[in-house]
Amino acid sequence: MALTKMDPEEKTYTISLRVAQGFNALSRIVGLFSGRGFNIDSISFGDAEKPEYARVTITTHGDRRIIDQIILQLDKLVDVLNVEDLTYIPHMERELALIKVSSNPRNQSEIIQVINVFRGNVIDITPDSLTIEVTGRNNKVDATISMLRRFGLLEVARTGTVALKREYQDSIYSNANEE
Repeated sequence: MALTKMDPEEKTYTISLRVAQGFNALSRIVGLFSGRGFNIDSISFGDAEKPEYARVTITTHGDRRIIDQIILQLDKLVDVLNVEDLTYIPHMERELALIKVSSNPRNQSEIIQVINVFRGNVIDITPDSLTIEVTGRNNKVDATISMLRRFGLLEVARTGTVALKREYQDSIYSNANEE
C-alpha cells in the first residue's frame, strides 16, 4: 500500500493507540505526524471497547530511532490514553478492501477463481462488473488487487490496517498473523 520506496534501513511499523473520543483526537495525531514530516502509510480510527474510547491503528515506516520518537510524542498528546508498538510482539492485523472489477460473461468465472484463491467474496454483480470484498494482511490485499488488475480495476477502496495485540503468547500462534 505504501506509495513511496522505502530506504533499505527502514521498516514498516504498526502502532496502536487508545484515545479518548473527542473532536480533536484524530487531528492532533495527524498533526503530530505532518508537523514533524513523518509519513503515515495507513490510519484507521474507530470506536473501541467503551463508547468514550476510540482505537487508532497507524502503519508508518522509518528507522527505529524515528519510530521511538513518534511513540514518545504520541504518548504526550492530550487525548492519547496509551500507545503500543505492535511491530515486534504477537498481534493480529487485518485490512479490508472493496474492489470493483470490469467483467463480462466470458471472464466472470476466471475472476471468481482468482477471488477464491484469496478467500474473497463477490458482494455485488452487474452485467459489466463484479465487486469483491477481501480481508487480510496488506500484502494479501495488494496481491489480490495485482491479480485482478488485468481484468480492469474500476474502483478500489481500502480501510487501512486495524490491529490488536495477541493476548495468548504461546508459540502455537507464532504464524497466525501471517494470513
